[in-house]
Amino acid sequence: MLIGHFTEQPWQDNTTGLMGTQSLDLSISNGVYDPKVGAKLYNRYLDEKIYADQVGFDALMLNEHHSTPFCMQGVTNVGASILARETKQAKIIILGNILPIWDDPLWLAEQLAMIDMISYGRLVSGFVRGGGRESVSHNAPPHYNRERFEEAHDFIIKAWTTPGPFRWEGKHFHFRHVNPWVRPYQRPHPPIWLPGVVSRDSLMWAAQKRIPYIMLATEMEPTRQAFQLYHDTAAELGYESGPQNIGYLWKVHVDETEELAEQAGRKYVQGPSNPFLAGNEGTVNPALLGLPGLTSRTRVLPTQAVATGARGGAASVLGRPYERQIQDYTIISGTPKTVLPKIRHVLEYIRPGSIFFWDADGAMTHDDAMRSLRLMGAEVIPAIREMAKELELPGPFEVDPATGKPIEAQPAAVATQEPENGTSA
Repeated sequence: MLIGHFTEQPWQDNTTGLMGTQSLDLSISNGVYDPKVGAKLYNRYLDEKIYADQVGFDALMLNEHHSTPFCMQGVTNVGASILARETKQAKIIILGNILPIWDDPLWLAEQLAMIDMISYGRLVSGFVRGGGRESVSHNAPPHYNRERFEEAHDFIIKAWTTPGPFRWEGKHFHFRHVNPWVRPYQRPHPPIWLPGVVSRDSLMWAAQKRIPYIMLATEMEPTRQAFQLYHDTAAELGYESGPQNIGYLWKVHVDETEELAEQAGRKYVQGPSNPFLAGNEGTVNPALLGLPGLTSRTRVLPTQAVATGARGGAASVLGRPYERQIQDYTIISGTPKTVLPKIRHVLEYIRPGSIFFWDADGAMTHDDAMRSLRLMGAEVIPAIREMAKELELPGPFEVDPATGKPIEAQPAAVATQEPENGTSA
């Protein structure tokens, strides 16, 4: 099993009125931004990621959102680049770069290849289609979202794997001279993953490509149904998928006492307005959910109804308080002794080969984050590894998602010393 750490990297500044205020998504002016606060927060979140690597997490998951305080990382490749140099063991998993907003995917291919090189082959390159927020912020036509995603994906793979120079003439991208001097460390290229929540077509695309699909903070029963669709699609395509093909992100915090865990856990639904944190003050902007052509209104996953309030509007999100999320396991907060049985229940129910603990978010402090990370490394991660062996939940670096065959173990990559062999994709 692969065990990863994630935080949305929220803005935190009580003086701006953004902590605990209900705000419509994309309605907050950056006029309240304080660079001194931002600088401290960027360095805080980097420190936490570096510590997560040190305590034994297998992976550091990064993402990006745009024009919003709930996610400070508007350019995920910057954070990934720093971690490529400053961490030593963990995979750097970008989930992901928003392909439809890139007018120059060759530049993206070069950036990612450099990250892979500097990390000595620890990059996992996740690609996403992005939401309405990203289309609006970067003036990307939503009705061409899927076309631009798929063409950019195909172009980047070719740029990574085909010696140049060559010419590319597609529908959305045109290059007369493709010959990037930097190519990835991994051969034939870094693993490609796809995260998602709503789109049935995106999940089936991942199954067709035989790449891991990561479900993002959804309720368990709809998640299990969506994963079954992946497995059924794989069977129709003539291969057997397994835990190595699916992953799950959800909110897990560990603390020294139940009292501290209760205090910190409630902070998930506080902090800057975030429409993706159920129970948080954030309000979904219906205009962003309904951009023409962005997502089919009929080809959706079972997770759609509870993901971001898409059917019930903002009330669906705001109607899932902390207590309900504790009850349905979408938030797990407690001491190592109390969280481990709950984590096991999730693993048994949806059987993922990759898991990511969404921690240090909302209004959580740096001290909250560091306490949780320390206990994760000392007590939780070792216990989960034993659970995964018992439950037969291999990760995508133990069993190849494309072939179902075991992957030969490679020496651990160290940032200050080149490993003997690159990691195969």
